[in-house]
Amino acid sequence: MMDYVIGVDLGTSAVKVLLVNRSGEVCGEVSESYPLMQPRSGYSEQDPEDWVRQTVSALKKLVRQSGVSPQQIAGMSFSGQMHGLVLLDEQKRVIRPAILWNDTRTTEQCREIEETLGDKLLAIARNPALEGFTLPKLLWVRKHEPELFRRASVFLLPKDYLRFRLTGEIHMEYSDAAGTLLLDVAGKKWSSEICGAFSLPERLCPPLVESHECVGTLLPEIAGETGLLPSTRVFAGGADNACGAIGSGILSEGKTLCSIGTSGVVLTYEKDSANDYRGKVHFFNHGKQDAFYLMGVTLAAGYSLSWFRETFAGNESFDSLLERVGEVPPGANGLLFTPYLAGERTPYADANIRASFIGMDGSHRRDDFVRAVMEGITFSLLDSVEIFREAGKTIPSIVSIGGGAKNEHWLQMQADIFNTAVIRLESEQGPGMGAAMLAALGCGWFSDLEQCAEQFIRPAGEYVPNAANAERYRELYQVYRKVYAQTKTLNEELAKFRR
Repeated sequence: MMDYVIGVDLGTSAVKVLLVNRSGEVCGEVSESYPLMQPRSGYSEQDPEDWVRQTVSALKKLVRQSGVSPQQIAGMSFSGQMHGLVLLDEQKRVIRPAILWNDTRTTEQCREIEETLGDKLLAIARNPALEGFTLPKLLWVRKHEPELFRRASVFLLPKDYLRFRLTGEIHMEYSDAAGTLLLDVAGKKWSSEICGAFSLPERLCPPLVESHECVGTLLPEIAGETGLLPSTRVFAGGADNACGAIGSGILSEGKTLCSIGTSGVVLTYEKDSANDYRGKVHFFNHGKQDAFYLMGVTLAAGYSLSWFRETFAGNESFDSLLERVGEVPPGANGLLFTPYLAGERTPYADANIRASFIGMDGSHRRDDFVRAVMEGITFSLLDSVEIFREAGKTIPSIVSIGGGAKNEHWLQMQADIFNTAVIRLESEQGPGMGAAMLAALGCGWFSDLEQCAEQFIRPAGEYVPNAANAERYRELYQVYRKVYAQTKTLNEELAKFRR
């Protein structure tokens, strides 16, 4: 009997593969990392071949280490980093390194998109033109690398390229396509109007499928390398945030997620494609069929803490770094951090803003700085929560996943800053679990994702706001919100000094 599925999560720094049984228990887990290339300030690229090589290696280890017979593995699905541009030629070979979601070179192209489309952009694509999205990347390559662009026959997003290499089949599903600025989000089709406005042939856009749809089986050579059967069914999967939502049970109105990884995300379910948030937050197709989600993004969430550790405590583990953060009072003794290390997405959409420590004096110690960084990240995520609330959303609780769910002090901090209950999950696997759930649904184990979630997702703890701390943070947040406006001009002036 086929009792297992595999979820493949293609992240920015590593690929993680999970083996999950019919009860939602993780029976095996392997992670393999790959490098990030930053040839110039603002550039962020990867070699797609690294994704394939490391995924095959991870799958091979997963099969070997789990001891599960390949005959028992019914299928696999995927989650992946959004927006990244992979261009293929007529022979389906990669033309240039992938340009990733956190690449900020495309400001000029974003202005071109705004000027060309005006209000049509939000009406069709439901999202503003931001540097990380895929359409600006296409226009950048066409302008700066015209010879390469002329060779392009199709574009893919990272996990779709990986899936193509495993199956030989080219597709893209709606939740990832929604992050390209080329999709009619409500109509669930490529926008001929947007393609036409930029003279982009629609043949560049791959066929669209649902996230739980079977798109093929493993190529014989991939099966041979990994130890899996060639008959293993492969399902389309979803964008990392859509899969994170699925893997956290964000499948009905009011359900909300906070995910702190390299970037940070606050995401809430949306059932009505007609609701208009005027581009204040991202509006994307969900991995659940015919549903949507709203999303606010902090570009440098967990990255801010990683940067601080690498810069000021390079030899220490995160556990050691955060060991005494609970001894520092809320407000970090008057020290405030804004996490704009890589620009910002929500609510400012500003690639030039940079981070700040405000309020430093000689009494501050390293633990104050660590707490300030954690609070600043969480304040940035609160910006998105407040947009949802102002739009009339009721948020009775928030499921926290990622790095922010691995530390009890940070979980309590989230409850106090968001001023709502924060829930930690028993098996917090985020996007990888969401990918496994899409495979389970595709295999016919469940009638819908909600039924799957009842079996796969189990809460492990709840953190409720401390009223005194929540009030203190409410006051501090008002100060935090002033920092962006008062440092914007300074950062613009400093930009010419950056390498």
